[in-house]
Amino acid sequence: MLGSTLVRAPVVEGRAVTAALHLHAVGKSFGRVAALRAVTLAVDPGEYITILGPSGSGKSTLLRLIAGFDRPDTGRVEVLGQDLAGRSAHERGVGFVFQSFALFPHLSVFENLAFGLRYRRHAPVIDAAQVGREVDAALALVGLSGLGARSVAQISGGQKQRVALARCLVGKPRVVLLDEPLGALDANLRDQMALELTRIQRQLGGTFLHVTGNEQEALALGSRVAVLDQGALVQIDMPRRLFERPASSQVARLLNCFNPLSGQAAGGRLAGPAFDVPLPDVAAQWHGAALCMVRRDRVQVDADQPGNGGRGDGDPRRAHITGTYLASEYAGSRVLAIFRTGAGAHFEVEYHLSHRRPPAFVAGRRYALRWQAAETLAYAA
Repeated sequence: MLGSTLVRAPVVEGRAVTAALHLHAVGKSFGRVAALRAVTLAVDPGEYITILGPSGSGKSTLLRLIAGFDRPDTGRVEVLGQDLAGRSAHERGVGFVFQSFALFPHLSVFENLAFGLRYRRHAPVIDAAQVGREVDAALALVGLSGLGARSVAQISGGQKQRVALARCLVGKPRVVLLDEPLGALDANLRDQMALELTRIQRQLGGTFLHVTGNEQEALALGSRVAVLDQGALVQIDMPRRLFERPASSQVARLLNCFNPLSGQAAGGRLAGPAFDVPLPDVAAQWHGAALCMVRRDRVQVDADQPGNGGRGDGDPRRAHITGTYLASEYAGSRVLAIFRTGAGAHFEVEYHLSHRRPPAFVAGRRYALRWQAAETLAYAA
């Protein structure tokens, strides 16, 4: 079986002796632009780590440094405890799956996989029967048995993605790097391939490092999620913990499910243009500029009660602001209702249709937007 030949870290009494992948203060600049800033990350054998970040955050640069396509300016990269400095890409035992697939268009599916086995510099596979066995095992793993004779032009986009993954896996890499592997697929194929990636990774027990700009993809696939922002690793955590407690306002913004409120903290409250709301207990003693993040799906919408000055409905731990309803966006299982606050900013409320259905809002009408102060995330500005 293909999975039985993957390179694994040594184990003593059930505990891995060394990280499958270890980045030590890795930095890279292009001219005066710092693409990566002292990134340190340890990935255990068998982990599926997702790297989340916006465009330009350094995600692809990080993968290229691990793969050996580029060299770091500072720091070092280790795989299974071995420093990869000075080793070319083909000597690292690292597999790479490109977003563009990077398949040979003039070769069949079988030959795309066989090419790397036959012509690799280290231990090329010469025996045709062995090449056939290894290629067939890799195609079976990704659900493409029987398609080896087809040309690349005769298969769908989802099948091309599977071929690209199989071509990576047939080389039995120590670490698999995936550069936005679902970005070129439509929504249905993305969901299907996401399930396939987790199934394959679990079946092999291999180490996967997957970069994406999609927060839902990162949270769904990663056993841990690492967040890159402007070349720096700003948080790495379990998906649920990262979602519920982002370490910074930058991370919260990347998760794309929070409303920001910026103002001045004093007396246990945050005051800003057209709002005055209670702070959570952890920020009750703050003074000065602060930023609060409010989850879209934690907000209740009621008919507005004029004249309360935005200080709530009598409950000191319940926040309240006023918003004018603009429109709603329907997205299948959820609806996003969009309001404009007194300061002119947009405030969004998310309804998951399996839990609650949105009221019939009237465009241009004012509504009270309420949430519990304890569910507010507060950050020093």
